[in-house]
Amino acid sequence: MPYSIARSRDEAQLYLDLHPCACGSVDTDWDSGLASVEGELVTSYEGRCAACGAEREHLFGLPAREVTPTGFPTFGGAEPSELLDPGEWLWVADLTAGNAPMEGDRRQALSIARAAVEEVIKFVPPGQDEVPEDAFWSERGRAVRAAEPGRFRLDRLLVVRDTYRELAGA
Repeated sequence: MPYSIARSRDEAQLYLDLHPCACGSVDTDWDSGLASVEGELVTSYEGRCAACGAEREHLFGLPAREVTPTGFPTFGGAEPSELLDPGEWLWVADLTAGNAPMEGDRRQALSIARAAVEEVIKFVPPGQDEVPEDAFWSERGRAVRAAEPGRFRLDRLLVVRDTYRELAGA
């Protein structure tokens, strides 16, 4: 059975944060490690929901190439995500930048927003100028695109990415 690939620990953690327990809580202390499922090597995340006590488990496929962290955050390599679609990545960027404190962790929040926009850019095919409509598979992602499809044009994405980079001082 093929598993969606988590290209890095940061990407897996973000995915887990966006997929709460059935009770609605995301508060889970995850233990992770390699496991073999039906002969396939996977990364297993297991934990107990702090709110309701339910046992939780997510299994992710391994990337073809190990992604070496190059700073915080490192979501993945050059290939687009299999866990989050471009609309979800832009939603993460909007949410994170919109909640960036004026002091303290501001640089970290804006770095996450910049990295999330970079993930959206990976969905733009070479030679194209926007993310294609068929790249959106999640309900949230399709809703973000439907609300403002022009935000997925490459020129706009590059401006937003560069603005977050400047604001973060990176």
